[in-house]
Amino acid sequence: MGRITTQTRVTRIRRDAAPTTRADVLAVEEPLEMRVNGRRLAVTMRTPGNDVELAAGFLVAEGVITRAGDVSVARYCAGATGADDLTNTYNVLDVTLAPEVDPPGPESSRNFTTTSACGVCGKTSIESVTLRSAFDPADDGLLVDADAMLRLPDRLRAGQSVFDKTGGLHAAALIDGHSGEIRVLREDVGRHNAVDKVIGWAVLADLLPLRGHILQVSGRASFELVQKAAMAGVPVLSAVSAPSSLAAELAEERGITLAGFVRGDSMVLYARPDRVQVTPARSSSHI
Repeated sequence: MGRITTQTRVTRIRRDAAPTTRADVLAVEEPLEMRVNGRRLAVTMRTPGNDVELAAGFLVAEGVITRAGDVSVARYCAGATGADDLTNTYNVLDVTLAPEVDPPGPESSRNFTTTSACGVCGKTSIESVTLRSAFDPADDGLLVDADAMLRLPDRLRAGQSVFDKTGGLHAAALIDGHSGEIRVLREDVGRHNAVDKVIGWAVLADLLPLRGHILQVSGRASFELVQKAAMAGVPVLSAVSAPSSLAAELAEERGITLAGFVRGDSMVLYARPDRVQVTPARSSSHI
């Protein structure tokens, strides 16, 4: 696995003080080329680590896989920097699908590198951006307590170990909506990558559809994050910041409870508010 953090020398300037020079820690951002059955599918800028989960989550979001058995093997490619170079760079990952799984078509290929800020960059049409999920979160009967939901951002922040060192990573966590357990938490320079890593962990553990779960994210709720939640069957998406208009529209269409500005003692519900109950606080171990 490549480096997650790196050190550099920085100069800090404060008002009414002399500049100071010190070592600082930065989150690493490197390209990952994802191949399927040997064919290049996409390149994304990500923080190294949990790359197999990232690729698996990406394939769930593209509608290619829905269970662990859909993937035969995933391996890093040697010779990624040249024909005669056998060094494993950890920046090219090839996923071999099971024989019965159809590989993604040409319409799924990205025409250029997906940045850490955009998970749908490179799509060639509006139709290719919106995909129909194999799962339907609309009929999920999960009910969550509002007070417990308001505690989720602090619980997410408490688990961000790399953010503590760098201050520069997004995070996503998958929470069991019945027990309140954080099933998995992942960090990345890209919010969409962090979500892909979480969903990739879930599909490789054969947990899809993610009925009865909450997806908590550290930033805003974009269209692509709602789309990824829908493709994994997640009924509740909670974000610390604002959603976009398309995110709210897609959440309503897919029957996903979308909560934004979840911080302090309030939140705003943009779709399916019926799943959030305003009741006296329960035990901290339940939602």
